[in-house]
Amino acid sequence: MAGQEEFQVYIRRSRRKTLSLEILSDGSLLARAPLRMPEREILAFVREKEDWIRHHRQKRLEAARQGREAPISMEDLQALADQALEVLPRRCAYFASLMGVSYGRITIRNQKTRWGSCSSKGNLNFNCLLMLTPPEIQDYVVVHELAHRREMNHSPRFWREVERVLPDYRTRVRWLRQNGPGLMARMLEGSGE
Repeated sequence: MAGQEEFQVYIRRSRRKTLSLEILSDGSLLARAPLRMPEREILAFVREKEDWIRHHRQKRLEAARQGREAPISMEDLQALADQALEVLPRRCAYFASLMGVSYGRITIRNQKTRWGSCSSKGNLNFNCLLMLTPPEIQDYVVVHELAHRREMNHSPRFWREVERVLPDYRTRVRWLRQNGPGLMARMLEGSGE
Protein backbone atom coordinates (compact mmCIF):
# COMPACT_ATOMS: atom_id res chain seq x y z
CA MET A 1 0.00 0.00 0.00
CA ALA A 2 1.10 3.56 -0.45
CA GLY A 3 2.94 4.45 2.70
CA GLN A 4 3.29 0.81 3.73
CA GLU A 5 7.03 1.39 3.95
CA GLU A 6 6.36 3.68 6.92
CA PHE A 7 5.61 0.77 9.23
CA GLN A 8 6.04 -2.96 9.55
CA VAL A 9 3.13 -5.35 8.85
CA TYR A 10 3.17 -8.63 10.80
CA ILE A 11 0.88 -11.52 9.91
CA ARG A 12 -0.21 -13.95 12.60
CA ARG A 13 -2.27 -16.94 11.47
CA SER A 14 -4.55 -18.98 13.72
CA ARG A 15 -7.73 -21.03 13.58
CA ARG A 16 -9.95 -18.02 13.19
CA LYS A 17 -12.56 -17.29 10.54
CA THR A 18 -12.07 -13.56 10.05
CA LEU A 19 -9.25 -11.13 9.39
CA SER A 20 -8.55 -8.35 11.89
CA LEU A 21 -5.99 -5.56 12.20
CA GLU A 22 -4.31 -4.22 15.33
CA ILE A 23 -2.00 -1.24 15.67
CA LEU A 24 0.80 -2.18 18.05
CA SER A 25 2.37 0.28 20.49
CA ASP A 26 5.42 0.78 18.24
CA GLY A 27 3.19 1.80 15.33
CA SER A 28 3.53 -1.48 13.44
CA LEU A 29 0.49 -3.37 12.20
CA LEU A 30 -0.55 -6.87 13.23
CA ALA A 31 -2.88 -8.67 10.80
CA ARG A 32 -4.56 -11.67 12.44
CA ALA A 33 -5.62 -14.02 9.67
CA PRO A 34 -7.18 -17.46 9.15
CA LEU A 35 -4.63 -20.23 8.63
CA ARG A 36 -5.22 -20.69 4.88
CA MET A 37 -5.90 -17.11 3.80
CA PRO A 38 -3.47 -16.16 0.98
CA GLU A 39 -1.02 -13.37 1.79
CA ARG A 40 -2.17 -11.35 -1.23
CA GLU A 41 -5.72 -11.28 0.23
CA ILE A 42 -4.37 -10.09 3.58
CA LEU A 43 -2.32 -7.31 1.96
CA ALA A 44 -5.31 -6.30 -0.22
CA PHE A 45 -7.36 -5.93 2.98
CA VAL A 46 -4.57 -3.84 4.52
CA ARG A 47 -4.57 -1.55 1.44
CA GLU A 48 -8.36 -1.23 1.62
CA LYS A 49 -8.13 -0.10 5.28
CA GLU A 50 -5.32 2.38 4.70
CA ASP A 51 -7.26 5.43 5.95
CA TRP A 52 -8.37 3.60 9.11
CA ILE A 53 -4.79 2.40 9.73
CA ARG A 54 -3.30 5.88 9.33
CA HIS A 55 -5.89 7.46 11.64
CA HIS A 56 -5.56 4.88 14.43
CA ARG A 57 -1.80 4.56 14.08
CA GLN A 58 -1.45 8.32 14.60
CA LYS A 59 -3.64 8.16 17.72
CA ARG A 60 -1.67 5.23 19.12
CA LEU A 61 1.72 6.88 18.56
CA GLU A 62 0.45 10.16 20.01
CA ALA A 63 -0.80 8.38 23.16
CA ALA A 64 2.56 6.64 23.53
CA ARG A 65 4.43 9.96 23.15
CA GLN A 66 2.30 11.54 25.87
CA GLY A 67 3.02 8.62 28.16
CA ARG A 68 -0.52 7.38 28.29
CA GLU A 69 -2.04 4.31 26.75
CA ALA A 70 -5.52 4.13 25.31
CA PRO A 71 -8.17 2.04 27.12
CA ILE A 72 -8.37 -1.56 25.97
CA SER A 73 -11.50 -2.31 23.96
CA MET A 74 -13.40 -5.59 24.03
CA GLU A 75 -11.99 -6.33 20.57
CA ASP A 76 -8.45 -5.73 21.89
CA LEU A 77 -9.14 -8.04 24.85
CA GLN A 78 -10.23 -10.79 22.47
CA ALA A 79 -7.08 -10.29 20.39
CA LEU A 80 -4.95 -10.50 23.56
CA ALA A 81 -6.78 -13.66 24.62
CA ASP A 82 -6.09 -15.23 21.20
CA GLN A 83 -2.43 -14.32 21.52
CA ALA A 84 -2.28 -15.71 25.09
CA LEU A 85 -3.71 -19.01 23.88
CA GLU A 86 -0.86 -19.25 21.38
CA VAL A 87 1.93 -18.28 23.81
CA LEU A 88 1.12 -19.37 27.37
CA PRO A 89 0.42 -23.11 26.86
CA ARG A 90 3.91 -23.47 25.31
CA ARG A 91 5.50 -21.66 28.28
CA CYS A 92 3.51 -23.82 30.73
CA ALA A 93 4.66 -27.02 29.01
CA TYR A 94 8.28 -25.84 29.05
CA PHE A 95 8.36 -24.81 32.72
CA ALA A 96 6.23 -27.74 33.96
CA SER A 97 8.78 -30.10 32.44
CA LEU A 98 11.61 -28.14 34.05
CA MET A 99 9.88 -28.13 37.44
CA GLY A 100 8.66 -31.73 37.29
CA VAL A 101 4.99 -30.84 37.79
CA SER A 102 1.81 -31.52 35.87
CA TYR A 103 -1.27 -29.34 35.37
CA GLY A 104 -4.80 -29.61 34.03
CA ARG A 105 -6.70 -27.23 31.79
CA ILE A 106 -5.41 -23.77 30.82
CA THR A 107 -7.99 -20.97 30.66
CA ILE A 108 -7.42 -17.39 29.50
CA ARG A 109 -9.56 -14.69 31.12
CA ASN A 110 -9.70 -10.93 31.36
CA GLN A 111 -9.51 -10.75 35.13
CA LYS A 112 -9.61 -7.39 36.85
CA THR A 113 -7.35 -8.12 39.82
CA ARG A 114 -5.27 -11.26 39.21
CA TRP A 115 -2.54 -12.24 36.75
CA GLY A 116 -3.06 -15.93 37.21
CA SER A 117 -4.37 -18.64 39.49
CA CYS A 118 -4.05 -22.38 40.06
CA SER A 119 -7.01 -24.46 41.27
CA SER A 120 -6.70 -27.39 43.67
CA LYS A 121 -7.31 -29.67 40.65
CA GLY A 122 -4.31 -28.16 38.88
CA ASN A 123 -6.20 -26.05 36.36
CA LEU A 124 -4.41 -22.83 35.43
CA ASN A 125 -6.01 -19.47 34.69
CA PHE A 126 -4.12 -16.57 33.15
CA ASN A 127 -5.05 -12.97 32.53
CA CYS A 128 -5.01 -12.03 28.82
CA LEU A 129 -3.34 -8.72 29.81
CA LEU A 130 -0.13 -10.70 30.35
CA MET A 131 0.37 -10.29 26.60
CA LEU A 132 1.04 -6.58 27.28
CA THR A 133 3.95 -7.45 29.57
CA PRO A 134 7.51 -8.46 28.61
CA PRO A 135 8.12 -12.22 28.07
CA GLU A 136 10.12 -12.48 31.30
CA ILE A 137 7.07 -11.27 33.26
CA GLN A 138 4.83 -13.78 31.48
CA ASP A 139 7.32 -16.50 32.44
CA TYR A 140 7.29 -15.36 36.07
CA VAL A 141 3.48 -15.65 36.28
CA VAL A 142 3.59 -19.09 34.64
CA VAL A 143 6.29 -20.30 37.08
CA HIS A 144 4.40 -18.76 40.03
CA GLU A 145 1.23 -20.69 39.18
CA LEU A 146 3.10 -23.92 38.45
CA ALA A 147 4.88 -23.63 41.81
CA HIS A 148 1.42 -23.91 43.37
CA ARG A 149 1.37 -27.49 42.04
CA ARG A 150 3.90 -28.20 44.81
CA GLU A 151 2.75 -25.68 47.43
CA MET A 152 -0.82 -24.32 47.42
CA ASN A 153 0.25 -21.32 49.50
CA HIS A 154 2.88 -18.58 49.58
CA SER A 155 5.11 -20.16 52.20
CA PRO A 156 8.93 -19.92 52.20
CA ARG A 157 8.96 -23.35 50.51
CA PHE A 158 6.76 -21.97 47.70
CA TRP A 159 9.10 -19.02 47.11
CA ARG A 160 12.14 -21.32 47.16
CA GLU A 161 10.51 -23.31 44.34
CA VAL A 162 9.98 -20.12 42.31
CA GLU A 163 13.54 -18.98 43.01
CA ARG A 164 14.97 -22.35 41.96
CA VAL A 165 13.60 -21.75 38.45
CA LEU A 166 13.84 -17.95 38.34
CA PRO A 167 16.64 -16.71 40.63
CA ASP A 168 15.75 -13.09 39.70
CA TYR A 169 12.04 -13.48 40.43
CA ARG A 170 12.07 -10.51 42.86
CA THR A 171 12.93 -8.15 39.99
CA ARG A 172 10.01 -9.52 38.01
CA VAL A 173 7.64 -9.17 40.97
CA ARG A 174 8.78 -5.56 41.34
CA TRP A 175 8.07 -4.85 37.64
CA LEU A 176 4.57 -6.30 38.02
CA ARG A 177 3.88 -4.26 41.17
CA GLN A 178 5.03 -1.05 39.48
CA ASN A 179 3.41 -1.56 36.06
CA GLY A 180 0.57 -3.99 36.70
CA PRO A 181 -1.97 -1.56 38.18
CA GLY A 182 -1.71 0.70 35.10
CA LEU A 183 -2.40 -2.25 32.80
CA MET A 184 -5.36 -3.38 34.90
CA ALA A 185 -6.74 0.19 34.90
CA ARG A 186 -6.67 0.22 31.09
CA MET A 187 -8.86 -2.86 31.04
CA LEU A 188 -11.32 -1.41 33.53
CA GLU A 189 -11.62 1.75 31.42
CA GLY A 190 -11.89 -0.22 28.19
CA SER A 191 -14.61 -2.53 29.50
CA GLY A 192 -16.76 0.44 30.55
CA GLU A 193 -16.82 -0.50 34.24
